[in-house]
Amino acid sequence: MRVEPEALSPAAMYRFMIGVIVPRPIAFVSTVDARGRFNVAPFSYFNAITNRPPLIGISIGTRDGALKDTLRNIRTTRDFVVNVVDEALLARAVQASGDWPADVSEFELAGLTAAPSDRVRAPRVAESPVSLECRLEREIALGEATFVVGGIACAQVAERVLTDGRVDITKLRPAGRLGGEGYSIVRDVVQLARPQVARAGGGGD
Repeated sequence: MRVEPEALSPAAMYRFMIGVIVPRPIAFVSTVDARGRFNVAPFSYFNAITNRPPLIGISIGTRDGALKDTLRNIRTTRDFVVNVVDEALLARAVQASGDWPADVSEFELAGLTAAPSDRVRAPRVAESPVSLECRLEREIALGEATFVVGGIACAQVAERVLTDGRVDITKLRPAGRLGGEGYSIVRDVVQLARPQVARAGGGGD
């Protein structure tokens, strides 16, 4: 089968992309608005960008042509928190993903606890095993979406997911987004050593 984007509707292209670009990590983004109201919503167009400086990126689309609360809040306060979604948190993250009105608290709706952050105004989700407190680095307009680049100012990590001071993927058990209503949980880990290749001039990377 040959897929040509120009021959598909935006909805069909979306379904194709989310069905093959899998699993996608979930950024459960918590923010606060100008009135002090908390918001939290999951986004799966999300990933790491670079570690020097530590930057992450989230693509935030519109809803019926209007800004989503998350982007509006980030523009107001210039900060946000990315909370990692693990197996225990997944159902509540999905509950928070509904198109709820701005005056509805997803924290209350999904039974989540808003905990104070150390470096940013936005709260973190206390139930999340890892929370990345971020400051807005820049926005990039891309089609109908806004790519938000955030700099990690601080990370909060639960002791229960650590082994010898490092995050243990078998304890973290993060959730990933698949196509449709599908999700995955990282339970099986395959360890494969990267080849050591000598470079001209000596040494590897």
